[in-house]
Order: sequence, then structure tokens, then C-alpha cells
Amino acid sequence: MSRLGETIIPSRLGPRFRWLLVSSWTTNIGDGIAMAAGPLLVASQTDDARLVALAGLLRGLPWLLVGLYAGALADRLDRRTVVVVANAVRSVVLALLCGSIATGHVSIGVVLVAVFALGMAEVFADSTSSTLTPMFVEKSDLGIANSRMQAGFLTANQLVGPPVGAFLFAAGMAWPFVTQLVCVVLGVVLVARIGSTREQVPASVDTHVRQDIVEGIRWLWSHAAIRTLAIVILTFNITWGAAWSILVLWSLDRVGMGEVGFGLLTTASALGGIVGTACYGWLERRFDLAVLMKTCLLLEVLMHLALALTTVPWLALLIMFGFGAYAFVWFNVSQVVRQRAVPSEFQGRVGSVYLIFVFGGMVIGQGIGGLIAEQWGLAAPFWFAFVGSGITLALVWSRLSSIAHADESTSAA
Repeated sequence: MSRLGETIIPSRLGPRFRWLLVSSWTTNIGDGIAMAAGPLLVASQTDDARLVALAGLLRGLPWLLVGLYAGALADRLDRRTVVVVANAVRSVVLALLCGSIATGHVSIGVVLVAVFALGMAEVFADSTSSTLTPMFVEKSDLGIANSRMQAGFLTANQLVGPPVGAFLFAAGMAWPFVTQLVCVVLGVVLVARIGSTREQVPASVDTHVRQDIVEGIRWLWSHAAIRTLAIVILTFNITWGAAWSILVLWSLDRVGMGEVGFGLLTTASALGGIVGTACYGWLERRFDLAVLMKTCLLLEVLMHLALALTTVPWLALLIMFGFGAYAFVWFNVSQVVRQRAVPSEFQGRVGSVYLIFVFGGMVIGQGIGGLIAEQWGLAAPFWFAFVGSGITLALVWSRLSSIAHADESTSAA
């Protein structure tokens, strides 16, 4: 392997992880393209704000409906096979959507059904693929492995994909989804190169899926450190969701950034995330995980305060750059802590609970944020986020050291 290749994907991570990583990067390009093209397709079929909002709801709803079930299946079946089948289903849905667009039979009803079906398939693909990394990589290398995953997500999904998707949509309504279809199919081919992951499959299964789900929840709730981390993630996503629910109005009306300026906020955050993920290996080598956790959460609290106070566009962009940098460091740290502490046979179920907490917290926060902004103004949700996250951090501050090293403790509360 060349020196550049060794830097990007160290050989010690193993060939199975490399296939998984390249597959993830490839599908993220397609998903990034759809991030821009999807809303444009919805808007081309209706100007009803309720249906536009429904499209967003249908994309996240599957996590709340089948997230726990998907996690249980990931612990029961060959995980590579689950990812391949789920992405194959995505390919079929995308092919049907492309056909409806090409033949002129597309409608808002067709689009909404496709969005929901794609969301359902993505739940199984994403919840299962996240369990593969700790199978292929040593615990000491989970940080660098996850940072490489996140670097691909940020570059392909957040930076490259959306503008390409908008350009392709302008060239022809079907082209972005044809491109996404090609990326997903290629991702299936690449992940299939991993080989069997049946070493994780139980020799015999004599329990119902519902019992498996209950066992996963019980394991999480009985483990003091992992339980606290889950509560922190839920609470911080509620406060984050409250602030971000009105970010577009905040940037347009309070800060006066305009439509282009609002787009630049996302770009600034993604650029900060790339810096954060690029530096993650260096940070992990020089600082204890507990220090990184405390720093990231403290920066989150201060970021809400800064956004509540600022009305200066360039300062808002700088804050968003910083947010992206520490947010993706936090993501890596929290994921590493969980992956190291959770036994392989529970990775799917515990991981699905975390994702439900993420999406559930965001949904709750978005509802709260709109009500707060309507009553007290556009800065109010950021003040709510500052106070809420600050109180949460104060309550768990002394526990963060034990949470960061949960894998080193065999005690469970």
C-alpha cells in the first residue's frame, strides 16, 4: 500500500474494514446527491407545505417504527447479508422511482411512498453496518476507524453530494436518482467482498425477537455508564433539535444572512467536521477520552450561548465551523465508548436504542423549538438549548470519566 493509502486507511485496520469503508463512501455520495435532489423532487410535485413537511417526517419515522427490530435482527443474522439485502431493496425502490419519473407517471403520492420505503430500508442498512466496524477493528483502533467513516460522510454526503444532486436535477429530474441507484448498487458489490460475518451469529436462537429487544434494553439500562451516556445523548439532542428547528428563520430574519448565507452555514459546519475528523487521531493520542467528552459537551453549551447572542453573519459562520469540528469529535468519542463497552452480541440492539434516542430527541426538540420561538422570539430556542444542555452537563460532569472508560469496568448498576 502506498504511503498516502496507509495514511488514509492504515493496513492494520484490515481488508474487511477497507471494503466496508469504501462501500460506505460510495453509498454516501449517492445519499448526498439525494439530499438536495429529494426535496427538489417533492417541491416539483406539490406546493402544499403540509405534504413537504410530511416527506421529511416519513424519512425519519421508520427509525421510531422498526429501529429496535432492526437492531435485534442485526444481532441474530449474518450482518453483511442484512446490509446487502437492505441496500438491494433500496436499489429496487430507486429503480421504480426512476422508472416513474422517466415515463411521466411520477406524482407526490409516488414520491412519498418511495421516501418511506427508502427510509425503512435505510434503518436496516445503517443500524447493521454500524455494528460491523467493532467486529473488524481492534478496540484501540475504533477511534481512527470511525473517524475515517465520518470523513467520508462529511465529504461525500455533506459537501460533494448536494451540489452535484442539484446540478443533476437541473439537467433532468431522473438523473440524480439514477446516479444514486448506481452508487447504492456499487456499494452492495463492495460490501459483499467482505465475506461472511457469521462468526457473530448465535449458534442457535430459541427466543422471540421481542425477547431479544427486551434483553438489549435491559442490558443498556443495567449498565450505569452506558445508560447515562444514552440519557446524555437524548437530552442534548432535544436541546440541539429545539435550536436547529428554527435555524433557517434565525439566519434569515435575525442574522440577515439571506438564502445563500444559510447554505453557507451548513458548508461551514461540514468543513469544521472535516477538520475535526482529520485531527481525531492526534487528539485521541494526546488526550484522555474523558477530557475530549467534557470539552466537546462544554463547547456545545457555549455554542448555544454564542448563537443566542450573535447577530453578525461572519461570526455565525465561525461558530458553525467550530460546531462542526467538535460535534464530529464528540460523535467519534461517544461511538468509540459505546462500541468498546458493549458486547458484540448486543451491538445491534444497543446501537438501535441510541439511534432512536437521537431521532426521538430531535423530534421532541423540533416541536419544542417551534413553540418557544413563536412565543418568545427566534433567539429563545438557543437560550433554551444553552440552559438545558448546561444543566445536563453539570449533572453528569463527575460521571463522564467513568463513562469514557466504561469498557474497563465490569460493574453494572
